[in-house]
Amino acid sequence: MSDLFQAIRMEHPDTIPVSVSILPATWMKYGDELQRLTDQYPQFFGGRKVNVDELKSRIKDSYREGNWTDEWGCVWENVHTGAEGYVTGHPLKTEEDVYNLQIPTNRDGRLPHGFMYLRLLDLCGFENAMMYFAEEGKTIETLIDKVLEYNIYQIASALPKMRKMPWFGDDLGMQTGLAIGAEAWRKYLKPCYRKLYGMVKAYDPEIMIYMHTDGCIYEIMPDLVECEVDIINPQFRANGLDNLVRVCRKEQTITIDLDLDRQLFPFATRSQLFDHIGQCVEALYMPEGGLGLAAEINDDVPLENVAAILDALEKYRHYKG
Repeated sequence: MSDLFQAIRMEHPDTIPVSVSILPATWMKYGDELQRLTDQYPQFFGGRKVNVDELKSRIKDSYREGNWTDEWGCVWENVHTGAEGYVTGHPLKTEEDVYNLQIPTNRDGRLPHGFMYLRLLDLCGFENAMMYFAEEGKTIETLIDKVLEYNIYQIASALPKMRKMPWFGDDLGMQTGLAIGAEAWRKYLKPCYRKLYGMVKAYDPEIMIYMHTDGCIYEIMPDLVECEVDIINPQFRANGLDNLVRVCRKEQTITIDLDLDRQLFPFATRSQLFDHIGQCVEALYMPEGGLGLAAEINDDVPLENVAAILDALEKYRHYKG
């Protein structure tokens, strides 16, 4: 974590910060074999031991097979324990439902993945939400205001116990861009993130805000920086390396924790994985910092590819240009 703080502050970290996230489903599939592999990389896992039975007992509700209803009344469906499900039951069927919506009463400081933009889609369904955005009327404004109000309560509750680098996640993009377009995002949603992250910075300016966001979001990465995000976790494939270099290195310097190509991981050869990670590092590296590497390992990745990814990360985290 210290290297990541140094990378954000442009303090010339000794190595490029690396994080490796292994989904519960992957542990459930490989078990002891995966443990023996991760034991060989204490630089990434710190000697962590995983009890699969215990892991199964404490995973989040949205990661369990079956249906689960959250505090907003959204119904989640999951067919594969260990990976996150998705919302199939949207409680707001009509515009009248939006106006009658009561925000949940819990004030437990939780801001799960999809806390703002995706929450709108979960509540209304994609088509209705897009229609409300297109109409630019009171319905979308009312819905956003209610979700934002809830998030303000949750941020306020979380502040006294907030870590020095809280994680926020909300997938703002699709495969080739933002569903609502960059201008609509700036009009309706940018003020929400500015408000929420501004609360964090007002409480403690030293807190570093980490934001994960899937999809093609390079157009609004400078806007996220204006919202006081310190480090963005963008996807390699959806954004394209050329766009990330242009936006984050040539037009201005934006610190990123690059989400390496999860869609490549299951199918690539060892040399292709080394080439991928090497290409990213060579294109985005700066000696002062501004770069981290993040690898998420799903259960479709063969163990030999997991080993290749870890070997490549070990090699390239020492890159000096």
